[in-house]
Amino acid sequence: MMAGLASVAIITATAQPKKTPQAGTKPTAKPAAAPSTLKNSLDSLSYAIGVLDASFFKQQGIEKLNYAVMMQAVKATLEGKPTLLQPQQADQVLRTQMQMAATKKIQPNINASNAFLAKNKQRPGVMVTASGLQYEVIKLGTGPMPKDTNRVKVHYTGTFISGEKFESSKDGAGQPIEFALNGVIPGWTEGLQLMPVGSTFKFFIPYNLAYGAQGSPPTIPGGSALVFEVDLLDIVSAATPATVPVGGQ
Repeated sequence: MMAGLASVAIITATAQPKKTPQAGTKPTAKPAAAPSTLKNSLDSLSYAIGVLDASFFKQQGIEKLNYAVMMQAVKATLEGKPTLLQPQQADQVLRTQMQMAATKKIQPNINASNAFLAKNKQRPGVMVTASGLQYEVIKLGTGPMPKDTNRVKVHYTGTFISGEKFESSKDGAGQPIEFALNGVIPGWTEGLQLMPVGSTFKFFIPYNLAYGAQGSPPTIPGGSALVFEVDLLDIVSAATPATVPVGGQ
């Protein structure tokens, strides 16, 4: 996939007249040559692969490459010559580096989430489970409590730790949703089992009990703690396999 990147480095630039350095002065380093126009379909293909591959890896957090080394690998691979890494080794290197880049990219979110949760758990009325899930009882109902094998009906509003709302069942038509309790994010599966029907709880969910390091693009960035206010309206039935967009894994 990275093969096209090498084309950027080998497109010919318009020649510049050479200047003879004056006596006693050191020649200055030449700036990188600007790409010329694309002269044929091969140039266009090479450049297009470079743009697409570079865009993809930039989105993954890869910010810098050794272009000379990369060009050697591209050339050797396309010409069928031995390479320093076998495809399986190359794949492992790439996966490791992308994971490191992804972690670095979301670290500010993780730090902000951890700081928020550390402060939030000090508030009166906030309880913390063994998993790290935090919750606050706004209204305690008197109905039965669901099990993770049940389907439930709820109203909910989801916000980031900044207070910005990203989703709510009360918007639009304002219809409650039904879902299998074992088919949603871990924070919901654990938290709703603490709620008698008729209750309203507010959950403060660490990122590892929400959408994890990967997030839920494009709405929820990786490493984000989330806040949900949930009204448990009813236990509908025993759970059946289902996919739900809200809080889904």
